[in-house]
Amino acid sequence: MHTISKGERQHLNLEPVSGVRHWDDIDFVGDHIRWHRLDVIAPAGGRTAEGRLPVYIYFHGGGWTSGDKASLTKYCASQAAFGLVVVNLNYRMAPHFHLGHVLEDANEALAWVGLHIREFGGDAQRIVLGGDSAGGQISALTAAATFRPELAEHYALIPALPATSLRGLVQHCSIVDFSVFFDKGFVLSLNFIRMLLPHGGQRRAGGMAKHRLREESRYMSPIEWLDSRCPPVFITTSERDFFYSSNINFIHRLDQHGVPVDSMVYGWKNTNTEHTWQQNFRYPESQEVYGRLQSFISKVTA
Repeated sequence: MHTISKGERQHLNLEPVSGVRHWDDIDFVGDHIRWHRLDVIAPAGGRTAEGRLPVYIYFHGGGWTSGDKASLTKYCASQAAFGLVVVNLNYRMAPHFHLGHVLEDANEALAWVGLHIREFGGDAQRIVLGGDSAGGQISALTAAATFRPELAEHYALIPALPATSLRGLVQHCSIVDFSVFFDKGFVLSLNFIRMLLPHGGQRRAGGMAKHRLREESRYMSPIEWLDSRCPPVFITTSERDFFYSSNINFIHRLDQHGVPVDSMVYGWKNTNTEHTWQQNFRYPESQEVYGRLQSFISKVTA
């Protein structure tokens, strides 16, 4: 997976968005560790005459092992300028922590939003979750846990917010179907699944058997858990994306469940659409995504 360098992070955040306010590095757990920090970005004018604003909570990508909210500052500020309160957050990462820890952090962030987002002009009853790559998987699995008790119990979660508060889900090049990891020649190895399990999935000297690993991966794969109760979903991907087939499978599965899906799927000829291109605001394809995203959020939070 591609790691964002300091130079790339600065490049992604050139020409700061005007008309928004930033509150940075808020400790959303209260334990003073660097992973448990979030930023809030909101329109400078605060809430509108109509009342409090919808809330967009975003999880950065990075293959669960790298990445930082800082690289998404420009993206999140662009959405806030449209009239949203945006929460851009960090979380604990592998290999030092497993997926259970990551989802615990996501749930803690939602709890913080429920208690505090009103102070920033946000409406905790109109929330959209989103993310790119691994961050998309985190947001989708967090959404699923709000209405799938078996999944929540598997990760020892008590959902912090009711499912009725989640109005939409945004997926940019997301890792939503783990079955692709088992396809011959897939770009990522099964070690990515192993590292997300407690103790790296090494329950015995020889490691976990492949069939057992497939069973465990079901609890990581949003496509297995998001059913007709899922809120509307906005999906962006391209034929140049590592997880193109994962996202196409996801679109088909949501259609089968009757979930409203708004998708933007770019072809190979769109050279700007490499994995997580949406972060780079200079691409015309990114601007197209932002326009559709804003329309999607307006519709689902109305």
